[in-house]
Order: sequence, then C-alpha cells, then structure tokens
Amino acid sequence: MPVMTVHPPDFDVFRTDLLDIPEQECTGDIECAVRDILAAVGEDPSREGLLRTPERVARMYEELTAGYHVDPDRLINDALFEVEYDEMVIVRSIDFYSLCEHHMLPFLGQAHVAYIPKGRVIGLSKIPRIVEMFARRLQVQERMTQQIAEFMQERLHPQGVAVVVEGLHMCAAMRGVKKANARMVTSAMLGGFRTNQATRNEFFQHLRHGDVESK
Repeated sequence: MPVMTVHPPDFDVFRTDLLDIPEQECTGDIECAVRDILAAVGEDPSREGLLRTPERVARMYEELTAGYHVDPDRLINDALFEVEYDEMVIVRSIDFYSLCEHHMLPFLGQAHVAYIPKGRVIGLSKIPRIVEMFARRLQVQERMTQQIAEFMQERLHPQGVAVVVEGLHMCAAMRGVKKANARMVTSAMLGGFRTNQATRNEFFQHLRHGDVESK
C-alpha cells in the first residue's frame, strides 16, 4: 500500500513582508519619527498592523497638544460679565488629561478652581476650557496648576484665585517606582486665598464636602 507523504505548509506565504502591501511613506515629522521608534524597538513598521500607526500617533499628538494653538482671547470670547457678587465661586472635579514632559506618558486627574469676584464673573464653561488649554501640552503638574491660577487672575482681576490639582502619573504607575495608587496634589493660591487663612479654609472645606457627597 503506497504511503502518502504530507509535506508541511510553506509558512513563508504568511509572512507580511512577502505580501503585496505597499510600504507607507511618512508625510510629516511625527510620522517619520514614529516609524523610526517602531524600528528601534525591534518592530517592523511595514507589517500590516503597524502600517497606519505613525499616522494615528501623529493625529493623537495633534489632539493631545492642542493647547499650544489655542487663542486665549477666542477661548474667553467675551464671556466676562459685570455682576455684583463677591462670594466664592468654585468649579470642582474638572477632569483633565495631559502629557508629562519628562517621559511623554499621560497624567490625568481632576482640577478644582475657585475665585472671589470683584465686579465680574466668567462663564461657567470657560473654566474647564482654561484647564484643558493648559493640560493639552507637555506639562509638569506644578506648572500647570500655577498657569491656570495666573490666567484666571490676569483675565478676571478677582479678589483671589485658588487651584488644586490631583493627578495620577503613568510615569510613576507604569515604570520607575510602579506605584499605581500614588496621587500627586498641587495647589496655587493667589490674592485673598493666599493671605487669608479663613478664605483658604473655606475653599478646602468645600472640597472635602464634595468628596463626602460623591461617595
């Protein structure tokens, strides 16, 4: 009885580099840089799953660094209103996402912004937009916190501004010390929040009260 010989398949036919897939040319500095990074870590930028990765990463960085290109005047867009109100205004739990300038890994969390008006207030939606303008850049949390406070002070000229930012940093959670539960808290106090302990205490009391309500 004849013996049938079964030859193993030629697995080379499954190699992506043998398929008729045109190599993608990079069309911008970020795309070219991503291709170089992929090759440097041992990947093949021309394999099917990575063909459009440089383009996707370039679009991602355009979105995540959009804060560099925001016009502050258009952001405010005349949303400053003359109002005889001189009690504390707080917008808390503003979600933000940013990129650490040291490792270009994300850090994210919440910002809490307060001010005491002196004759005028700003539209409610503008405060989260101000936070986002400074978050969508390569940042360190300490600088971002200060920038938000100073921008509010310059545009509103209030009696005082307070900003507290709580952040989870992927550069500490994913690498280095690898502490996924560590949170960084930064604050900036200007005007009455800096000089008046009672005002500062009231602000922090509101934040603590909000934490209790959310649980």
